[in-house]
Amino acid sequence: MWRNIVSNFLTLAIVLLVAAGGLVAWAKREYVEPGPLAEAMCLRVAPGASLRDVSQELSDKDAVSNSYIFRTGAQYENKASALKFGSYLIEPHATMSGIIDQITSGGPSTCGTELVFRIGVNGNEVLLRELDPATGEYQKTAEYDPETEKPPEGFEQKADRPDVRTRVTVVDGVTSWQIVQGLREASFMSGKIADVPAEGSLAPDSYEVNRGADRQALLDLMESRQSTILANAWATRADNLPYDTPEQALTMASIIEKETGVPSERAEVASVFVNRLEKGMKLQTDPTVIYGVTNGQGVLGRGLRQSELRKATPYNTYVIDGLPPTPIANPGRAAIEAAVHPDSTDYLFFVADGTGGHAFAKTIAEHNRNVAKWRALEKQRQDQSSGN
Repeated sequence: MWRNIVSNFLTLAIVLLVAAGGLVAWAKREYVEPGPLAEAMCLRVAPGASLRDVSQELSDKDAVSNSYIFRTGAQYENKASALKFGSYLIEPHATMSGIIDQITSGGPSTCGTELVFRIGVNGNEVLLRELDPATGEYQKTAEYDPETEKPPEGFEQKADRPDVRTRVTVVDGVTSWQIVQGLREASFMSGKIADVPAEGSLAPDSYEVNRGADRQALLDLMESRQSTILANAWATRADNLPYDTPEQALTMASIIEKETGVPSERAEVASVFVNRLEKGMKLQTDPTVIYGVTNGQGVLGRGLRQSELRKATPYNTYVIDGLPPTPIANPGRAAIEAAVHPDSTDYLFFVADGTGGHAFAKTIAEHNRNVAKWRALEKQRQDQSSGN
């Protein structure tokens, strides 16, 4: 009898051990295999959040199949108490182990809210935007002009959350003076700026910064990045360019940047100026004249006067031969590439075509016809706007 009891007990124990082993194996597979999440999601780990809070949210959003396995796996890996606050982009079918790695490794947030200070040609703006995990695109949620407006209601409370990423975006074609003025308006940054950097020496780009970041340090980074971009572009430049130094190429790039906002036109615009230089023709470009009037300190805000077009300044390319002495703005990478790799054309002229681009011409007669078309379009628009 006792022998049967012992035998049955051992059999049951073996069955339980086998079942337990199978359960453990299943749990391990659940922890490391792709999860049930169908679309990307943004997971916000708040300061002080517990692993239970996080696992419950993931379970509620069908990102993990079992919250208990998620917590147990984190404990087994000694990561249960290593949560780092922030906002994390969880990809579709992310594994539990992968999610644990994300939320315990720290680093910058990969989704959620961004505070962006945008330095533009015609002014600056501060905006909040949220990443849409499904599309990977940011959606603007609030904005204001820091020079003329106060933050909208609730803006500062959202912007001050510790997991909000902070970014300074510098638009192609802004001047060094505009960048310095913009950084001085960026209240989330600190430190003084010694001097306005040389025109053209700063790389337009989007820079992620920490709150309290030093303004001068960011300028130094912009300068270093632009120097690298220019050096790399100059090293692979086309043969027989009509300028001899990378600094002259940078000046040409700044003119290209100010003349067209159409990416596909940059190399074509470059070809016009290259052709004019090679033929000894004056560049005759309005943006350089405007720079001579404003010294890069803001926008002109009106058309050029005939007296300004005739006045001799180092930047009046209707008067001087060749390039002006310095860049007239900070060109982006694409404009620099266009300056050192211009298209091969016979064009010598261009004028706006009414669509945002330009009409190019090889002869003055063809150019005059394009100018006449442009003036007719302008008159038609003026008549429509005045109700005639």
